Amino acid sequence: MGPPGAGKGTQAAVIAELLGVPHISTGDIFRANVSQGTPLGIEARKYMDAGEYVPDGVTNAMVRDRLAADDCAPGFLLDGYPRTVEQVGELTAMLGSSAQRLDAVLELTVDVDEVVARLVRRAAEQGRSDDTEDVIRRRLEVYFEQTAPLIELYRTQGLLVQVDGLGEVSDVTGRIVAALALES
Repeated sequence: MGPPGAGKGTQAAVIAELLGVPHISTGDIFRANVSQGTPLGIEARKYMDAGEYVPDGVTNAMVRDRLAADDCAPGFLLDGYPRTVEQVGELTAMLGSSAQRLDAVLELTVDVDEVVARLVRRAAEQGRSDDTEDVIRRRLEVYFEQTAPLIELYRTQGLLVQVDGLGEVSDVTGRIVAALALES
């Protein structure tokens, strides 16, 4: 967890490889559905282009399909899901039906101004239509309104692990490995 631009995708890919599990990014799932022109992708694009969260029903359907894949049986790393209290409930139901559970919820903490700067740079480098400065600021507002409350929920469940997300990628990875007590 962490605001857009906190480095979740970068770190999730590294940690998933270290653990030998698939990295499941809702952003990647959304972009794949959009580029393929699926009905869910067409619906998702309207919200993505406006900087809003994709509705839970659409997001949950995409994630449910992905978690049902064979490569997820031994475990997985979620990146960008859940984002709302309702999605937490849906994820709990998905995991319960497959006898899986969450081991930890990692929050990357960052400075908001640094996040905006990261996303503006990424937009320029990758030409991403969903990363204009206005959309970035709206995504941050939505994050703090809808997703930040999950931090306390996961803290009360004893699952939350907070790590400083600022600095060199390798330094952040080192802090994550230490915080999760992983072998590197």
